[in-house]
Amino acid sequence: MSLVEHLRELRRRVLIAVAAMAVGTILGYTWYGTGVFGTPSLGEILRGPYCNLDPELRFGSDSGECRLLATTPFEMFVLRLKIGFLAGLVLSAPFWLGQLWGFITPGLKKNEKMWTRVFVGAATLLFVAGAVLAFFVVNYGLEFLLTIGDEAQIAALNGTSYFNFLLMLLLVFGLSFELPLIIVMLNVVGVLRYDTLKDKRRYVILVLFIFAAFMTPGGDPISMVILATSMCLMMEIATQIAHFNDYRRKKKGLIDDIPDDLDDESASIIGDAAPINDVASGTGPKVTHAAGKTRHRDPQAGTPANPTNFDAESTNGRNNFDDIL
Repeated sequence: MSLVEHLRELRRRVLIAVAAMAVGTILGYTWYGTGVFGTPSLGEILRGPYCNLDPELRFGSDSGECRLLATTPFEMFVLRLKIGFLAGLVLSAPFWLGQLWGFITPGLKKNEKMWTRVFVGAATLLFVAGAVLAFFVVNYGLEFLLTIGDEAQIAALNGTSYFNFLLMLLLVFGLSFELPLIIVMLNVVGVLRYDTLKDKRRYVILVLFIFAAFMTPGGDPISMVILATSMCLMMEIATQIAHFNDYRRKKKGLIDDIPDDLDDESASIIGDAAPINDVASGTGPKVTHAAGKTRHRDPQAGTPANPTNFDAESTNGRNNFDDIL
């Protein structure tokens, strides 16, 4: 295809993807306030962790209802539109991802298509697993945050603050669960070895806990510990996968089997050295001159053991670079 044909193909697929997102946004906007096929509405599902808290922690709990506050006239409409758009992206994901896949597939080889399918499938499952875990964790995080100063205050959360906190927590957990997949992919392509992961395991755990402390939106210790523990567990799984992969590649001879017990200042063994007695017998290490002649070298004295094979230039005292080597 020519460049113009590629651009036309890209325009067609982008229009189809945008149309699918628009339809998904309409469905998400409708689902926000209305249940579908007997299921709760999207607003009730997302509001669930907040409503599961002790009624004494919520403002206006005397009426028996669980609602969030709205402090501006257009806050409810904008919030519903934003949640509907995000839900539409998820609902229409098979369509716009299919258009993206259809555009890049002709440029991939057979093995590249296989690895792309595996990577995308694993990334999707890991992101969903992280988001589901975050949805159950947010309840404990909110309870901790809302009970810190409950003897003097009562929390009155508005919809924007609550949903931003919830969506950010879902996003952080979902993206954090992609880290083990990246580690495995780096090991598969040969960039990261199991020995490196094993030696740096303590530092990796420390970095993961620091990462969780900074990335959790609420800053509560419960969410931080759960996120860091989950990431450490998944990193250990990724490390064992790298161990198995390196072991398999070592058996096939694809990578060098470097001893793990070598010190940083110790030299690895390159090959077997010839015995000193073999030099005198003429079977020791050989050196070839530029003139094509061969002589045996004495490794202790640094002089040749068979001087009869010297060339004329060496006997005249001109030690060239080949003799020195």
